Amino acid sequence: MNYRSSDELLVSLENFTLWITLNRADASNAFTSSMIEELVSLLYRADEDQEVRTIVITGAGKHFCAGGDVKAMQTKTGMFAGESNELRERYKKGIQKIPRCLNYLSTPVIAMINGAAIGAGLDLACMCDIRVASVKAKFGETFSKLGLIPGDGGAYFLQRIVGYAKAMELTLTARVFDALEAREIGLVNYVVEQEDLKSKTTELVSTINQNAPIATQMAKKAIVHAYKSDLDSHLELLAAFQGITQRTQDHQNSVNNIFGKSQTQHFHK
Repeated sequence: MNYRSSDELLVSLENFTLWITLNRADASNAFTSSMIEELVSLLYRADEDQEVRTIVITGAGKHFCAGGDVKAMQTKTGMFAGESNELRERYKKGIQKIPRCLNYLSTPVIAMINGAAIGAGLDLACMCDIRVASVKAKFGETFSKLGLIPGDGGAYFLQRIVGYAKAMELTLTARVFDALEAREIGLVNYVVEQEDLKSKTTELVSTINQNAPIATQMAKKAIVHAYKSDLDSHLELLAAFQGITQRTQDHQNSVNNIFGKSQTQHFHK
């Protein structure tokens, strides 16, 4: 597939990784309706592309994503126009498409958090599978400071990462905290110096990309499924998945490689 950048999203495919950059640096990469539509469409396309084994989402400039655009909130325009019923429908047909999309994808998605991840920006990071943060990054579930709630689905994902008690504290206090605390509470997987952020993320996706794509995707789906299923239904899913993976060429090549019957591994998505 061909991928083209736009005014709001910069896109490049490099070595089986699709890099997506939110490109509204002058607005701290806050969401717009058009950005949401484009991002969701792009993610679904990439999930079907055999040349894409991992996806990285990051932000242009100094920030990852500030979530909602406070200027639009003030003027009640764009995503924030209309009365309550209209706003309700716009949430369902707008920003709530992002968690549904990311929860559906089989392709691993990594958040490369280069700066502030605030409000829906933090929630976007939580919707990704792995988070790599700059030591300069800041985080905050700050909705209540604006008289709002995490209407994008953030409460669903945050507590699954940091636990009920910590998610409750972060949501009710709406405090901003640094990358080291984010790592301490398990919100992010890695914290690195700003200048090492791209190389660390590249190293991570390269490691993932070296594994069998079908097995990688099914492993991700299995972990996601485990959150919302009982043991019996989860084991049933795993039996079905394993029945598929054990008859893939990827599996056969890997086994042959162990016994020296194959010099190289060529995995297929």
